[in-house]
This record gives sequence, C-alpha cells and structure tokens, in this order.
Amino acid sequence: MKSTVVRLATAAGVVLCLVGPVTVQAQKAERVYRIGQVSMSTGPSHPAFDAFRQGLKELGYVEGKNVLFEIRFAEGHAERLPELVADLLGQKVDLLVVGATVSALTAKKATTTTPIVFAYLVDPVASGVVASLRHPGGNITGTSIGVGGSGFAGKWVELLKEAVPHVSRIAVIWNSANPQAESFMVEIETAARTLKVKLETYDAGNDTSLDQVLTKIGASGAQGLIIAFDPFFNDNRNRAKLVQFAASKRLPAMYSSDLFVDSGGLMAYGPSQVDSFRRAATYVDQILKGKKPADLPVEQPTRFELVINLKAAKALDLRIPRSLLMRAQVVE
Repeated sequence: MKSTVVRLATAAGVVLCLVGPVTVQAQKAERVYRIGQVSMSTGPSHPAFDAFRQGLKELGYVEGKNVLFEIRFAEGHAERLPELVADLLGQKVDLLVVGATVSALTAKKATTTTPIVFAYLVDPVASGVVASLRHPGGNITGTSIGVGGSGFAGKWVELLKEAVPHVSRIAVIWNSANPQAESFMVEIETAARTLKVKLETYDAGNDTSLDQVLTKIGASGAQGLIIAFDPFFNDNRNRAKLVQFAASKRLPAMYSSDLFVDSGGLMAYGPSQVDSFRRAATYVDQILKGKKPADLPVEQPTRFELVINLKAAKALDLRIPRSLLMRAQVVE
C-alpha cells in the first residue's frame, strides 16, 4: 500500500512523518449561490415567489444547501428601490431577480456586471430594459408577458362585457406611474369605444390614493370593474383589498392575473404570473452555469388564460354564458 508523507510545520522547522495509507479523500465543497430578489411587494408570502423557488428546486437548487436568498421589499414605494438594490449588490449576490419594470430599470442602472433576471415584465424593449427580445444585450434578460399592442388589455373589456352583457359603465383602476400603463389604457379605451361602454378611469399608485379611489368608485354607480396590470395591485395585501371591495359592492370585476381569481375574484385574463416566475428559474440556472444574459433571448408567453371563479359568480347572481365557460379555466 502507498503511504502518505505529511509535513508538520513547527517552530524549529519541518518534521517529516510517515503515516499509514489514506482511505478518506477531501471532498470538494458544493458552491452556495446567493440570489438577491427585489420586490415591490410587502412580504415574502406570494405565489409567484413560491413558484420561482419551486422552479429552482426542480433544477437542483436547495435553499440552505447550495443556494441562499436575500430578499428586499419596497412595500409599494418605488423610491426605495435604488437603496434596496444597492444593499443587495453590497452583499455580493451572484445574481439579481426582479419582478417589475421599475425594479428592472433600477437594477440595470445600478450594475453592468451582476447578472439580472426579470419575470412578468410588460414590453421590456419599449421600456428600455433590453435592446431586443432576441438579443437582450448587457447583463439582463428574463420572461415577459407580452409587448405593447398585444391586445390582451382590450380583452378585459370584451370578456367582462360578454360575461355581464348589461354592463355599460365600467370603472378602471390603473397606475400612471407604471411605465407601461399607458399602452394598456389605450387598448382598454379602444375596446370600450367599439363595445359602446363608458369608462371611468381612476389613478392609484399608493395606499392613500387606492383607498380614495375605492371610495369614489363605491359611490359612482359603476356596473363593472377592471383592475389594470400593476405590481402594486398584485401585492398580497392590495389583491385581497380589491377582491373584497368588488364583492362588497357587488361589482363584476376583471383582473389581469389569475392570482386574483385564486383570492376569490370573479375573472382574469392574461399570461400566468406564477408560470412567468417559474420559468425565470431556468434563466437563473443557465446563468449560474456560465451562460451570459446577453445571449439568452427574452421569453414571451405562449398562451393567455381566461380564468373564472364560479363561486364568485354565484355570489353575484351571475349566470356566465356557456360559450365563455367553454373557453375558460374554471375555479369552483
């Protein structure tokens, strides 16, 4: 058997010692990656975050073993984003994950070296997040939910009208601070003119303005409600508030995300937020394994889902047309 010579350093010099055969070899420690997440949300309990982590787990990343998460929450305050991003970069994270256009732009401005992966972004080209969908360029890429003029915002009006034919006056809550909000509003207004539906638009981007808007809508006589896409509305707390408001005022409501229907809302149409975040995990995996963000094309949604909550419809005494139910994913 082969013996191993071990050199022991002492104050007097080096002592050579012969020891017996070595049967245990040093094992290479598995690298632990640090992933930073910046969210406009108020807390970590969110289905999209859970889907992202599950996606990573399915790819072999186990929290506490080979991956650690550093999460910072802006709690709906976009002005806090530069500070939160700087904090994560100071923690020397291996990669940043963001879920809103304003977060992506903030992260892109803060670093040209740390890789950035985004999820559930609207039109990242028009907003300046990436150079193009096929060739993002720089250090950022991820999953998108469509581009301007895609038409799915107009479908909110069409589908709500189809579900509740008598609706002729719809309140729309939007956030003008969202860089992509205007493109959605153009589509909504175009569809409303075609269907001869009167729109009443309400701008809300923080807790105070949202409460004021809900009070106004409650006294407006609106017959329907549309909650336009915005990370502020999608937050757990605000999502619950909006669904509860619609139920209390008996307003048939259309939402941009299936998460609202899961929370008790009537109906939603659009790409799945959960799926977008789950798919973002594949980008993280590829980048951590050596791929450059600039070489990974931005993923576009492959399908748009109509989801209807039959329990919510029953509470509103609504009979959803069979033609609509046949095209929808139904939640009992």
